[in-house]
Amino acid sequence: MRYLLLVLALISITGLAHAEGGGGLTTMLVADGLTAPLHVSTPPGDVRIFVVEQPGTVRIIDNDRILDRPFLDISDRLRFGGERGLLGLAFHPNYSRNGYFFVNYSEKVNGATRIERYRVSEDSNRADPASAQLVLRVEQPYSNHNGGHILFGPDGMLYVAMGDGGAGGDPKGHGQNRATLHGALLRIDIDSDTPYAIPTDNPFIGDVGGRDEIWAWGLRNPWRISFDGVAGLLYVADVGQDDWEEVTIVSAAVGGHNYGWNLMEGNHCFTEPRCDSTGLTTPDYVYSHDEGCSITGGLIYRGAAMPDLHGHYFFSDYCTGFLRSFRYSAGAVIEAKGWDAGNLGHVTSFGTDAAGELYITNSGGQVLKLVPAS
Repeated sequence: MRYLLLVLALISITGLAHAEGGGGLTTMLVADGLTAPLHVSTPPGDVRIFVVEQPGTVRIIDNDRILDRPFLDISDRLRFGGERGLLGLAFHPNYSRNGYFFVNYSEKVNGATRIERYRVSEDSNRADPASAQLVLRVEQPYSNHNGGHILFGPDGMLYVAMGDGGAGGDPKGHGQNRATLHGALLRIDIDSDTPYAIPTDNPFIGDVGGRDEIWAWGLRNPWRISFDGVAGLLYVADVGQDDWEEVTIVSAAVGGHNYGWNLMEGNHCFTEPRCDSTGLTTPDYVYSHDEGCSITGGLIYRGAAMPDLHGHYFFSDYCTGFLRSFRYSAGAVIEAKGWDAGNLGHVTSFGTDAAGELYITNSGGQVLKLVPAS
């Protein structure tokens, strides 16, 4: 569970030391008073910032002001509490023309994962709640490890990050079972058919006993995933069980990766002193639970305000609230840094605006913007 640790330790990265960041970073308060903000998103080419509130609303920040009326309110349709609620938001790449966006939330009746498509109304600051169309529904055996992140990749496909379904230690064995959508990264085509089609290059199409939607598997509870369109990479931050948090980086164009859960946690065998890691895609970056307890995956910085940090992947930990970054080059993590950017609180997510600048949400109801220290 997530609990506040009092001491920040230096990170443990395979073969690398951790250095304090130079140049200095701080944060600027963009918004306060939100309710459990979990995600920040911006439609392509739009200057507004959309904030997901876990109880079931999407709020708009426009010109540094939170609009009074929510963009979307589905609080009466979902189950909120713990790791359930409104968990994800993704705007269609052609949102400016078709007005489509997608949400991931926990169904009210039994907490099942539900992904729906909506359309904006004639008022650009209001969604049409009557436009809801079910895309995908997945039963959840427990109340935790539902994943929740959805986003469009550079290929125009919708990616859905699914946790292993919950409890602890993956009691259902979902992580290593391709017959279930749990513990997997899904990839679906929402433009070619209704509610979706299977992309023809998904790696497990036709596998006996497997699901065609699966792009990668062996995940525990990915919180968050991100693409670097410039480098063509996919970053997956997966929350650990007892000892290790991890980030794994792969080519965005290649599917079929098995991230190892529940055979492994981080770079270590999970249930046995020895395990066979043959065929597994192991993490590029790990840190122990001496330093945190629940990774909050972030984003690659491509903005203009901090050019020296172009290509750095920023991330945090929910428990300790540290801010760290690294660059990935030639198959290795380099330039790993720890930043003193002030008190970030319990960091729940990262996001970007239209200019590529980074934002942070925390459980205290804030949206912060990462900026150079003066």
